[in-house]
Amino acid sequence: MKMPMKFRTLALGTILALSSSAIADVTGWLNWRGPNQNGTSNESNLPDTWAPGSGSQLWKYDLNGAGAPVIANGRLFIFGYGQFGDDPAEDVQETLLCLNADTGKKIWEKRFPDYISDVVYNRYGVGSPVIDPETGNVYLQTSNGRCVAFTPDGKPVWEISLIEKLARLTFPNGRTGSPAIFENLVIFHCVTANWGTTGPARDRFYAFDKLSGELVWYSTPGIRPVDSSFSMPVFGQLGSQTVFYAGTGCGNVVCVNARTGKPVWRFQLSQGGVNSQVILHGTDKLIALHGKENIDATSKGRLVCLKIPTEYPKEQLVLDPKVEIWRNDDHIGFTSSPILVKDRVYTTNFTGELIAVDAESGKTLWQDKQAPDQIHASPIYGDGKIYAPWFEGSFVITKPSDKKAEILSHADIKSSDGSGVKCLAAPTILNGKVYLSTRDGLYCFGSNKSLTQQTPAKIAKPDAGPISQLQIVPAEFAIAPGQKQEFQVWGLDETGSRVSIITDGLNWQKFIPPTAKVKAEVDATLDTKTGTVSAANNAMISAGALKVTYKGMSATTRGRVHAGSGYSENFEAVPLKMESPAGEKVNFPPLAWLGARIKWYILEKDESKVIANRLDNVLFQRTMNFFGDPEMSDYILSADVMTDGNRRIKSTVGLVNQRYLITLVGNQNILEVSSNHERVKSSVKFPIKANTWYSLKTHVKSNADGSGEVRAKAWPRGEEEPTEWTIEVPVKRVHPKGSAGVFAFSPQAQKRVFLDNIKLNAAK
Repeated sequence: MKMPMKFRTLALGTILALSSSAIADVTGWLNWRGPNQNGTSNESNLPDTWAPGSGSQLWKYDLNGAGAPVIANGRLFIFGYGQFGDDPAEDVQETLLCLNADTGKKIWEKRFPDYISDVVYNRYGVGSPVIDPETGNVYLQTSNGRCVAFTPDGKPVWEISLIEKLARLTFPNGRTGSPAIFENLVIFHCVTANWGTTGPARDRFYAFDKLSGELVWYSTPGIRPVDSSFSMPVFGQLGSQTVFYAGTGCGNVVCVNARTGKPVWRFQLSQGGVNSQVILHGTDKLIALHGKENIDATSKGRLVCLKIPTEYPKEQLVLDPKVEIWRNDDHIGFTSSPILVKDRVYTTNFTGELIAVDAESGKTLWQDKQAPDQIHASPIYGDGKIYAPWFEGSFVITKPSDKKAEILSHADIKSSDGSGVKCLAAPTILNGKVYLSTRDGLYCFGSNKSLTQQTPAKIAKPDAGPISQLQIVPAEFAIAPGQKQEFQVWGLDETGSRVSIITDGLNWQKFIPPTAKVKAEVDATLDTKTGTVSAANNAMISAGALKVTYKGMSATTRGRVHAGSGYSENFEAVPLKMESPAGEKVNFPPLAWLGARIKWYILEKDESKVIANRLDNVLFQRTMNFFGDPEMSDYILSADVMTDGNRRIKSTVGLVNQRYLITLVGNQNILEVSSNHERVKSSVKFPIKANTWYSLKTHVKSNADGSGEVRAKAWPRGEEEPTEWTIEVPVKRVHPKGSAGVFAFSPQAQKRVFLDNIKLNAAK
């Protein structure tokens, strides 16, 4: 990742500061599943009862939350959202909040306005931060894919917009889950539709250097997804290798090498996404839960135990269904995760039951009806008790045995109007206290009398062996004309552990993979000794791979030259050497356009070559594709646009400028400005005729006080450009930067849209 200079400098300063204080211990509840990776606490002397406002309640902080808080060294970090002002639309923002874990007093707060996401109904804050056990830094992925890193004191370390960098997809439910920390890496889980081999939408894992934000590896261990997934990695040993296990949006449970990202095996568990976190049971068993349709029955939901490999394979395995040790169809767990206590599994079921299962046989021991239903929230176990929040607003403390569930406490959490408060998060346990995040606030109850401290589970790191493989960092890059990218080449041993940085004896070259469908190179100069790649000021938008060799070993990276100021495209130089399924002469859009290859065609229209969205897959009826630098601001983006159709049905076509979407909405005959549709949305009447070209020009103006104005003008192509803007939308907090892109929406994939003469220029 090519970071802006201010982030590079800050990251370097942070690294130096951390190196001088690395001996400081970071202890606490560092991730949402706790120190054992299975939803259990090692503490004793935990509370037996609680009710809102009761004597055992220590404090409450007003925050609309849906993710578990994490805690380290007396500081609590929680992800949520709120309305920070009078406007119920524009003033709604997500927030990362740091509180004193003992008193609930705010220490610092960072807010994140939404942009160009599909989140609806304020489904924000559905995820958790994670804390690095070495530095105490806190990491978070927001609902629209903004990955951020902060020091414990709230100083920014780095920030990455996955939407604009890697074409991360967003979804109406807004759920993001939690990142995971492993050694020098922070790992994020999301669905992306990037470019080249990663162009098709897939459930992927991205591992970034936790200090610099550089991409170290990415992994695509599954098949085509049908859902999003936010299952967090669970780490373990497989032979000499450290791996992680997780569910995916394609219905698989996967195993991935934690240091290199190499897929190890997968097992098809369900037809839909597996969102629950998996659990390791010993060294050779894995327990997984899902709530979608089963692959061998029409019923939904299943809890299974798998016999997993104990030796590291040479190639990725697809596990046979026979690896199932047992299955239990009493369970429907869409997003709630199970807990494991010795040889007992406990789950909160979709229909409101707490269920106990023998982990050896898979047999249900008992079911206890505790609520009407359950969505997303997960139970936690500690001191012989299960703490279970339920979706409709109840919180139940249960003492389980093999015979029954003994209810110790049942609390109903009510809002000011008497309705139940939604509970979507797992509780957190630390220092005798239980923390519960709800849509009404964060509650803390218990005492300070903890008898057993939390000791995070650690995976032993072996001494590094001889170098047997190479790793290039970053694993993917993007630069604008006039910029350059430098690389580090790490020598790894057979376990993927870093041995040393290699600087001498390297041989770099541009590389076209033999399996590449498009034979392309990045338009940049490559220093074959240092590996530095430099794009000239007039470099063309392009993409390709690089290869380094050293003592018979090799590794590859890949990257793009994306559009900068001065970019223009009229597609006339593109040969139409392919044929579409409909028999049209076509070609692919530029390789460096994110996610565009399977969604657009270049073809001839009105005696000119243009770009048009594809209609052969209804899943792609709506598409947003970026081609610019996410760090750009204050630019003019323009294009000629047109929708196919008739008086009854037309489509929507537009441009993305600095994280605002400006569209001609054919069916409504309006020119519209939006970001997320529930945050910023304004329009003016504009008559749109089907099969008629219009010129569209856009600009985002930023003011010194942080406010701004989104402006656009549209007019029939060939006529004189209007002096005034057709629409001007004031915004209280303007997005300060953002990539340029294109947008199309063809309802039910019926009518195409077309774009031509795209131009990107600095406003001044």
